[in-house]
Amino acid sequence: MEQLLYGEDPEPSDRFPAGPLYVPVRPGPSGSVVRLFRTPLGDRSAVGFTSARGLVGALGTGQAWIRLAEPALRALTAPLGVTTVTIDPPFTACAPVPVGPAGEAVPAGPAVPAGPAVPAAALAASARWTG
Repeated sequence: MEQLLYGEDPEPSDRFPAGPLYVPVRPGPSGSVVRLFRTPLGDRSAVGFTSARGLVGALGTGQAWIRLAEPALRALTAPLGVTTVTIDPPFTACAPVPVGPAGEAVPAGPAVPAGPAVPAAALAASARWTG
């Protein structure tokens, strides 16, 4: 069997970083925490979107987010045993509707105002090189 040269390989062996991603987060005890999702087979996965429009289209305008590179997202989730990162998932399930004791839909609480996930000053401070 002839061995393919690297340039002829139809599926390159190396993973190419997706670049800066819009990563959904939720409030945590000491700041923002990366949200984890489930694949259709039930495995946990980190999710990143290549555009803010894609994130808003999938998760809504109230979803907080941060910008992370794919390697940083993998490094954050690896200690949790999450090895899958899904980029631009094609669809998401709708949020569950709360149901009362008689099976009736319970109205949701007040809407969360949309806004930047992280204050601009915090982003600017974290972007400075202190090395």
